[in-house]
This record gives sequence, structure tokens and C-alpha cells, in this order.
Amino acid sequence: MNSVDMHKEAPLVEVIIEIPRGSFLKRGSTGELDFISPLPCPFNYGSVPAFIGLDGDLLDAVVLGPRLSLGATVKVHAIGAIRMIDGGLYDDKLICSLSPISPLKKRLILLFFLIYAKAKSLINLTRGRRGRNSCEGWHAVESSLARATPSAKGDWKGPTIPF
Repeated sequence: MNSVDMHKEAPLVEVIIEIPRGSFLKRGSTGELDFISPLPCPFNYGSVPAFIGLDGDLLDAVVLGPRLSLGATVKVHAIGAIRMIDGGLYDDKLICSLSPISPLKKRLILLFFLIYAKAKSLINLTRGRRGRNSCEGWHAVESSLARATPSAKGDWKGPTIPF
């Protein structure tokens, strides 16, 4: 099966954009400002309201492609996942795209999350939050979805731990 066929077979998820590509404002799934970044976000970043991740927050998702507006809802194929650990808790990031991505782009995405894990360690340290932070690399999207808890609309009331 070629990359176009594999992409068409990837799970389709609905993502709500919390951080448009190029934004300096890092917001959480509740819309509250988490921090102001010195660098712009290289991706559209949001969450999948149909799933709650192992950290008690909505499952995170990156949407590749052009800038989307804050609050936009898009249906997009989840082509893979980056497994992160934040404060000792699994915090998977679905990687979503409207089209297949190249091996070079996959390596650059992984590099971003390796650096992000180090930066998040510093942020957590300044906030007095304990626990390991790391990027565990690429994983199958199906494993991230299987570890998440399905959520009916309106069931989720916010993260169970402060971020």
C-alpha cells in the first residue's frame, strides 16, 4: 500500500484548534492562557473532544498545513502519534494532516517534540511541578486512541490536574 492509500485509511478525527500556527499564546483545552512562548507555534495545535488522554485532559492533536483560526473545528486524518511524558504522565499528541507527509517532515516533527520536552521540563521546574518529561518518539495512532478514554460531548468538565 502506498502513502496516499495509507493516509486514506488513517482514522478521521475532529480537532478543535486551541493554538493557531504562528501563535505565541499557549492555551489549554479549557481556553485559559497557559504561557506566552518566546517562539511561535510551528503547527496548529488543539484537542480531540471525543477522547480524554491518560493525563485527564482532552487528547492533544497537531494539525499540519496552513494556519487555522482559534476555535476552528476540522475533520482530519490522524496519521501517527508522538508519545510524550509530561510531569510523569503520558500525554500523547496525534499528528494529523490532510495529506501524506514526507519522512523529512516526520523527522522535523519529532525533533520539535524532543526540544519541546526539554522546554516543558524547565517550565514545570519553575512551576514547582515534579515528574519526568520526555519525548518517546513516533507511535501508531491506534495505540494512542486505544489508551484514551472515549468521551461523549459534554461529559468532560476540564483537566483533573493543573497544567
